[in-house]
Amino acid sequence: MTEEQERRPETPAEANGATAVFVVLGKQLKLLRERAGLSQKEFGRLVGYGPDQISAMERGVRTPRPEFLDRADELLKADGLFREVIPQVEEAMTKARTRHPEWYRSYAGMEAEAVELHVYANQAIPGLLQTEDYARSVFGQRRPFLSEETIEKRVVDRLSRQQVFDRWPPPVVSYVLEEVLLDRPIGGPAVFRDQLRNLLRVGGLRNVEIQVMPIRCTEHPNLDSAFNLLVPKGYAQVAYLEAQGFPQLIHDGEEVRKIADRYGIMRAMALSPLESRSLIAQKLEEL
Repeated sequence: MTEEQERRPETPAEANGATAVFVVLGKQLKLLRERAGLSQKEFGRLVGYGPDQISAMERGVRTPRPEFLDRADELLKADGLFREVIPQVEEAMTKARTRHPEWYRSYAGMEAEAVELHVYANQAIPGLLQTEDYARSVFGQRRPFLSEETIEKRVVDRLSRQQVFDRWPPPVVSYVLEEVLLDRPIGGPAVFRDQLRNLLRVGGLRNVEIQVMPIRCTEHPNLDSAFNLLVPKGYAQVAYLEAQGFPQLIHDGEEVRKIADRYGIMRAMALSPLESRSLIAQKLEEL
């Protein structure tokens, strides 16, 4: 089966008029950051972003938010270079077309504007929580194999979705992660250490709660596939799941209620967000 014939290909981000704006901004950002003697990690700490997010903005694959540009202008002594282009960036953002394939677009569009997002994961760290290197490792292990070009394009698309955390007002977000995910070092120790750090960083956001379902549980209400629950702006809650290449977006109220009920039970059984942070930190120290 060729890549074009895959049942659910994750095609690259579509070309659009906003691309050039973001690429130029990214180059300017990198130049001024390096001139200031700051690493991506150091600069990210100052503006409240992770190094992967800074890297994505410098490569033009992540849209810089107006408040980020304002702060960057101040920190990097850009003398208005970034502030002056905020109106153009906002206009470009409104013109940017979807970055996702047809089968995924309805969900991706709702996710980008959701007021609530709840995720249960049992195989790998969910996409919105993945670092760039972790995501690249996930796609690199895909069978059948993907070309290097396709892997890079899919990483770009995945990172672009993480802008949901930059929105204001922010969505209410929660995760239930099986503990086994914290013991599966996809990408190797170095990549996985950064991934665990990213879990701690995102879990520290006011609107995000990450809970771990401990392995020692003798009962479990969902011995089935992973799933997402989201509340689109102005609409009723929906569910989304994938199994072996078959995506399914569920609108039926009764079916969504059943999935939401299982999720609620799992949240009650899982470690609290504080206990979960402690466990993640412990796994990080042991790695």
